[in-house]
Amino acid sequence: MNAASASPAGVPAGGAGVVPRHVAIIMDGNGRWAKKRHLPRVAGHRKGVEAVRATVEAAGEMGIGVLTLYAFSSENWRRPAAEIADLMGLLRRYIRDELDSLARNGVKLRIIGDITRFDRDLVTMLEDACTRTARNERLTLVIALNYGGQDEIARVARQLAVAAAGGTIDPVTIDAAMIEDRLDTAALPPLDLLIRTSGERRLSNFLLWQAAYAELLFVDTLWPDFGAAALADAVADFGRRNRRYGGL
Repeated sequence: MNAASASPAGVPAGGAGVVPRHVAIIMDGNGRWAKKRHLPRVAGHRKGVEAVRATVEAAGEMGIGVLTLYAFSSENWRRPAAEIADLMGLLRRYIRDELDSLARNGVKLRIIGDITRFDRDLVTMLEDACTRTARNERLTLVIALNYGGQDEIARVARQLAVAAAGGTIDPVTIDAAMIEDRLDTAALPPLDLLIRTSGERRLSNFLLWQAAYAELLFVDTLWPDFGAAALADAVADFGRRNRRYGGL
């Protein structure tokens, strides 16, 4: 059995020239990038925004359908208040400065995670950006904000438990499809490729369910230095892999 026949229907199986439909990136290394240059951490975050812009543009040009970026984890609240404020300011600036370009270039914005903890003005800005770009089809840009994979799965478990207790579902019928339909990523294509920059080799609570059969790629490049060339290298690496999904 070859890789193509072993893969679930519609899921890229790898092979030269194959472009993953759904790529996710743990954008790591902003602080180390700044430290190497004797700059404040916020300088690394600002440079990281430029890497986001370049990577989004490259993803659209390559034909990637969905690009999911880990922008702020549920654990990032442990960082100093000043750094969190800088990150929220950069997020506001990104939406304000990039929204016209995203809309013009056919990019649909989607948010995953629990953004209710953010300031109301930022929540409104994000919701308005998603609404404005909702009809775009060239590329879906998913930004994970106050997101944690364990929390996502726990929220789904609570929903199913409530439904079972209320008698609207039979617990014995709960399966993977029912869980996936309730995840933040519902209706998105399966995750094909998950990249982490900066040389770290862990998932850090990102897309834990979705990464079950994703290809994982850990690169030494610090996020501010990532861009079109690095993404192209990652896609080429994906194309060389044989995705067996438990088959031979």
